[in-house]
Amino acid sequence: MAHPHFKAIENMEASSFISIIEESKLTYVRDNLDIHLHESQVKLLKRVKKHEKPHHKRIRIKQYEKAEKTDLFKLHEELYLKSYKKLAKKGLIEIDESPENGLPYDCSLTEKGIEVLEEIARLESEWEEVVGVGDEDKEVLKKLALNSFEISYNHKKKLDFIF
Repeated sequence: MAHPHFKAIENMEASSFISIIEESKLTYVRDNLDIHLHESQVKLLKRVKKHEKPHHKRIRIKQYEKAEKTDLFKLHEELYLKSYKKLAKKGLIEIDESPENGLPYDCSLTEKGIEVLEEIARLESEWEEVVGVGDEDKEVLKKLALNSFEISYNHKKKLDFIF
């Protein structure tokens, strides 16, 4: 007998498929990861890796310099720092709370953090095999990603996304 949700899934819109796929991938990774991380921590760890790149760091510094330091801005800054501290407590990142680059804090991956990211990448590839992602599927997904990228990129750019 087929799973009862199969019929519901057959009638969903494409955006629902993407949510199901993303949830499945994250669940697979988290269930098989050697360390317990929440979904948001997996994403935040990946963001630290991205923010370590010189190009992204320069953008963050530039955006921080021109950002209005409103109460809402300071709240977001504190919330992100609190989340980063949880990763630091697990030994995945180091936080410099007084960097010389003009940012209020800066994060870098530890050796353990690098290892966990490598494990996440391996598990994501493994997940692709488990769910049967083929070359044709990758091409379709690549096209969708390229068509979708500008929306989130422009949104982040408009908000001077720096955290």
